[in-house]
Amino acid sequence: MTTISNDRQQHRSADQLPARGGGGRMPDLEKILDLDKIPSDYRPGYKRALVLDPTMASNYVAHAWVGDPLGDELVKQLNTLPKGEMHRLIKTAIDDPEDSAMRDAPQPLLDLVEEWASPPDWVDQSGFRASNRMFYRESRTILVAFVCGVLIEGFTTNIAKSFAITGRVRDSGVRRLKQNNRHMIEMYLPGGLERYGDGWKLSARIRLAHAQVRYLLNNSSEWDTPAWGVPISAAHTGFAITAFSARLLKHMKRLGSTYSDEESKSFMDVWRYSGHLMGIPDTILFRDEKEALKLYDVGLMCEPDTPDESIMMANALVHSAPLIAGASDPATRREIAKTVFTIARALIGNEVSDQLMFPDHRRRGILFWSRLQARYNRVTNKYLPRLSAVSDIDRFSGMLDVSVYDEDGISYRLPDHVYSEESSKW
Repeated sequence: MTTISNDRQQHRSADQLPARGGGGRMPDLEKILDLDKIPSDYRPGYKRALVLDPTMASNYVAHAWVGDPLGDELVKQLNTLPKGEMHRLIKTAIDDPEDSAMRDAPQPLLDLVEEWASPPDWVDQSGFRASNRMFYRESRTILVAFVCGVLIEGFTTNIAKSFAITGRVRDSGVRRLKQNNRHMIEMYLPGGLERYGDGWKLSARIRLAHAQVRYLLNNSSEWDTPAWGVPISAAHTGFAITAFSARLLKHMKRLGSTYSDEESKSFMDVWRYSGHLMGIPDTILFRDEKEALKLYDVGLMCEPDTPDESIMMANALVHSAPLIAGASDPATRREIAKTVFTIARALIGNEVSDQLMFPDHRRRGILFWSRLQARYNRVTNKYLPRLSAVSDIDRFSGMLDVSVYDEDGISYRLPDHVYSEESSKW
């Protein structure tokens, strides 16, 4: 279990949660806090988390009943249309919202376009530049920390259940993981989160994909709402983005990355805006790194003990890594998987690794060697800038190699079946 910090922070209670356009109001916290009305999987952890921070713990379990009201209403209406029309409207709304075709679009899509036109007051695009530079410089470490650290940590929660039911990692895991890498790259390219940047578009696409998967799971007999709450709940998306941002920074530092306060703040701000675009309510979207780390701790405490789905999905993720790297030889794939297991164990700890039934690959000094490599890169950057520039390009090119770029550009197709193997390509 992650070490829990003692600092307390004040958060708005769920009875102050604002309505999102067209989708109704958030649940009343005073009603949610009755243990009988909390998803049953969360009751034991919630009682423990109350000792740490009752306000944040209550806010977290309240959001287990919340999806994305506007996004959910939108996909509900879009699913009444022919598939081709559905995709055409989404593409038009994202790529060319002034097109005359939008006149007949469902009202929730018009509401979403209006929301997109007015970024929150806290968004400062000029402040993203510092993290653009840092991401390019630290791309190798970021990729290692992402795959060997935060993605695995995310699967220690009930987040794993939706992946296990749909088979998104088992059946099309390589493509899904490459899409994750592509999204992160585009977010941190200069201008990536401006209105028509690819990072912006991919963030909006993720929001609609989450809403569609939530729609499919809600109409599936396999989803146990009383026990698990809403599929891909705001609690889980709010938790996941703390891992992708603040926890990623911590793992990067353990692997030897260095970054300034300005760069880390910028890194967090980029993820915060992307999270907003992905439909995470402001009431559970972190404001800074300190709050994100606290939310991660409280959310993890509220989550149930490691479910079987977590074990299955975390191991599937590790075994997908060699395929992402393009390894086809069985011996090479085994060696890459062993390395990922080893680094993961060093980053997330032996206790969590044992809970996930990871093989006991312990290699003394593996983080030391990573930090030594990072230090070598910094020295090279300082004293041999030409050689360093080539290395930087090679590292960034390596990240591009493990990302997906479709010939026809960004696809706005959405899954049309709850099971990945029965869904059309998206």
